[in-house]
Amino acid sequence: MVTKNIEPGKDLIANQLCRYLEGRGVEHIFGLCGHTNIAVLSALAESSIDFVNVRHEQISSHAADGYARVTGKASVVLSHLSPGLTNAATGVANAALDCIPMVVIAGDIPSYYYGKHPHQEVNLHADGSQYEIYRPFVKRAWRVDTPELLPEIMEKAFQLAESGQPGPVLVNVPMDYFSAQVENSLWEKQNANTKALKKPSIDDETAREIIQALLDAERPVIYAGGGVALARAWDELKEFVDHLQLPVAHSLMGKGCVPDDHPLVLGMTGFWGTSFTNQQTLNADWIIGLGSRFKEADCSSWYPEYTFNIGEGATKLIHIDIESQEIGRNYPVEIGAVADLKAALKVLNRVAKEMKPEGVQRPELVQAIADFRAEFKSKNTEMQKSDAFPMMPERILADLREAMPRDAYLTSDVGWNKNGVAQQFDIFEPGSILIPGGFATMGFGPGAAVGAQVAAPDRVVISLVGDGGFGQNPAVLATAAAENLPVIWVVMNNNAFGTIAGLQKAHYDLTYGTTFNKADEVLEQTPDYAAIARAYGCVGVRPASAAEFKPALEAAIASRKPTVIDIAMINNPTPTSGHWNILDIYSPEGGVGHVSTD
Repeated sequence: MVTKNIEPGKDLIANQLCRYLEGRGVEHIFGLCGHTNIAVLSALAESSIDFVNVRHEQISSHAADGYARVTGKASVVLSHLSPGLTNAATGVANAALDCIPMVVIAGDIPSYYYGKHPHQEVNLHADGSQYEIYRPFVKRAWRVDTPELLPEIMEKAFQLAESGQPGPVLVNVPMDYFSAQVENSLWEKQNANTKALKKPSIDDETAREIIQALLDAERPVIYAGGGVALARAWDELKEFVDHLQLPVAHSLMGKGCVPDDHPLVLGMTGFWGTSFTNQQTLNADWIIGLGSRFKEADCSSWYPEYTFNIGEGATKLIHIDIESQEIGRNYPVEIGAVADLKAALKVLNRVAKEMKPEGVQRPELVQAIADFRAEFKSKNTEMQKSDAFPMMPERILADLREAMPRDAYLTSDVGWNKNGVAQQFDIFEPGSILIPGGFATMGFGPGAAVGAQVAAPDRVVISLVGDGGFGQNPAVLATAAAENLPVIWVVMNNNAFGTIAGLQKAHYDLTYGTTFNKADEVLEQTPDYAAIARAYGCVGVRPASAAEFKPALEAAIASRKPTVIDIAMINNPTPTSGHWNILDIYSPEGGVGHVSTD
C-alpha cells in the first residue's frame, strides 16, 4: 500500500478502497491507466487484486462484462477521465442493456478545478458533470462530492449493481480524493452491512394460479429470456420443464438456458428463429414468460402474424420478471409477478408437484420436436459438409461444435456468429454462451472472452467473431499475451460487415460502405489477422482449405495458448423465418430480406 505521512486512525483513500474491494471478494479489476487513477493503481500493486491491463478502455468494459456473466457477481472497471470514460462507454452500455452487474470507478479532474476547464475535462456545457455522460444507461451515476462520502457510495454501488434487475453503476471520483486521508472507521462501518440482499419470490396462492393455468392449457409454452441466466435458475427451470413437460422457446439471450439437446427445447423465436418455433409460440394458448423483455427481433417486430399473438389473439401471457417495468411492456399480461426467477421457480416446482404429483407427459409434442430437429438438420447437412473455400458458415459452426468441449465458453459477436449460433449451434452447458443482446455490440465477443477466461482459467474459451467485429479492437491480443490467457478467436472472415452487406444488397443491389474490397476485385481476406496475432505474441493460423480448419481448432484447444484462427468464409446470410420492421421500411412492397453478396 502507498504510505505518505499517514495520520493516526486514517489512511489514503486509494489504500482504503483497495482493502474494501478485497473485503468484498473482488479478485480482478479491468482497466487502463491515466493520470487520474494512478494513485489507485499504485495501491493495487500491493493488493491481492489482479489488475488486468488493456490497451483500449472498450476492451476493459467488454472483458468486465464477460467476467460478470461467468461469475454472477459485479465486475469492476477502473477508468481514466473523459476519453477513457467515453472509450469504455460502449462496453458499459452493452452491459447495461443486458443487465450485467458492473461497478465503474472513474477518476476525474481535481475537485478544486471545477469551472477552470483543466486538462481533458468534458466541459463544453457544464462544469463538474463528467459523470452525466453515463446517466442514460447506468442504474445510477454518483459524483463523489467529499472524500468522506466514498465509503458509503461504494457500498451502495455494489448493492445497486447486483440487486433487482442487475446493471452497471458509475462512481466518479475527483483524482485528489484518491490521495486524501479519511478515518478508517468510515470504511470499517460498511463491513456491518449485508453483502447480498434477500430476493423476492412468489407466494403459494400465485404459484397455484400459475400452475393451474398451465395444467388447463392445451398448448402451453415456456418463453425463457436472459433473466434465467441472470438468476442462475437453470436447474430450477429444467426441473419445471421436466415435471410438466413444457416446451421451451427462448429469446436470443435465453439461448442455452436449457441444454439444446433436451427433448423439449424448441429453439429461438423471432426474425432469426425457425418457422417451427415461431409457429409453436404463435399457436400457444398460454405462454409463461420467464425473465424476458419480449424484444423486437425476438418478437418479429411485434407483428401478431409471425411469432406472438398475445392479447387480442388467442394467447394469454404469464410474465415473471425481477423488474416490474418489463411486465406488460410489449404484451398484455394475464398473470404478472415480480420475483427472482430462481426463487420463484423453486416455489413453482414444489406447488406443481403438490398439484400434479405424477407430472405430465406430452409424447406427441416430444416426437414433433424430434422430427423438426431431424428435418432441420438434414436441410443443413450439405452446407455443413461442404468443402467449399472460402468456407460455408454452416461448416464452420459444425466443425466448431464437434471440436469444442461440451462445457467450453463461447462468446459471440454480431452476424453469423450471433444469429447463426442462436439458430443452429447447440449449447449444452447452461450459462456457457455469452451473447451481446440489447446493444448487439460489434466487438463485444473478443473482449468478453478475455473476461470469461480470467473468471474461468481452467475452461476452454472460444470467441466466434466476424472480421468486422475482430477488427474493432485487435489490441485485445496484447492483454491475452501478457496475461497468458488461452483464448481462441475464430475469425469468420468474409471481407465485409456481412449481415448489413446482405441487407443492403437485397434492398439496394449494392454493397457500398459494407464490404472491404471493391466488388470487381478478387482478393484474399485482408488484413491477415493470423499475422497480426503473431505480431502480438499469440499464435496465428490461417487455414488454406475447409479441411484444415477443424484440425487447427483442435490443435489450438490442446495448446492452451492464445490463438487466432482466421478462416475465410462465404458471405451468405443467416436464414430467417420471422419478420423485422426494417424490411418494410426499405422495401415496403414486401418479399425482400437478406441475400448473399458472394
